[in-house]
Amino acid sequence: MAQESRLIKKYPNRRLYDTRTSSYITLADVKELVLGYEEFQVVDAKTQEDLTRSILLQIILEEEAGGAPMFTIDLLSQMIRFYGNAMQGMMGKYLENNIKAFTDLQVKLQDHVKSIYGENSPMSRDLWAQFLNFQGPALHSMMGTYIEQSKKMFAQMQDQVESQTRNLFSGFQFPNFGAGMPDETEKDKE
Repeated sequence: MAQESRLIKKYPNRRLYDTRTSSYITLADVKELVLGYEEFQVVDAKTQEDLTRSILLQIILEEEAGGAPMFTIDLLSQMIRFYGNAMQGMMGKYLENNIKAFTDLQVKLQDHVKSIYGENSPMSRDLWAQFLNFQGPALHSMMGTYIEQSKKMFAQMQDQVESQTRNLFSGFQFPNFGAGMPDETEKDKE
């Protein structure tokens, strides 16, 4: 039987209270829950508002400030630009799917090495670091190719949506509709 999600209450004094252990915990303890794949929910003790995302973002902020940031300023700026953009929902799913694919690759690689060298082999302990040292450039190239393919696919999708929208609304009399857009018949003649 699966254990139910751990409930952590956040009090106005900013302290976190773990209801399972009946003790106060820190963000470092919550990070350990994440690393241990333990399900939990953080709620405001007074309002019962779900604060889990906020707490996870605080942990990421602390990790980023810890000396070896994962996110560049350019990446963070780009992420901010997606908020309020029509692509916001799609971008979150895109990032989630890519991180899941990367994690799945890591797990498969670790399982493969464990099956060959055994569970406690030094080979399996530093596997990912060794893999990246030898295969990093190839992996980087593969990811670059994947990103380029994604860009092309997105551009094609955007062109298709634009064409379908133009076809859908071409029968309606909108003022200035099509102004500044090339006429399809003119385009076809070229």
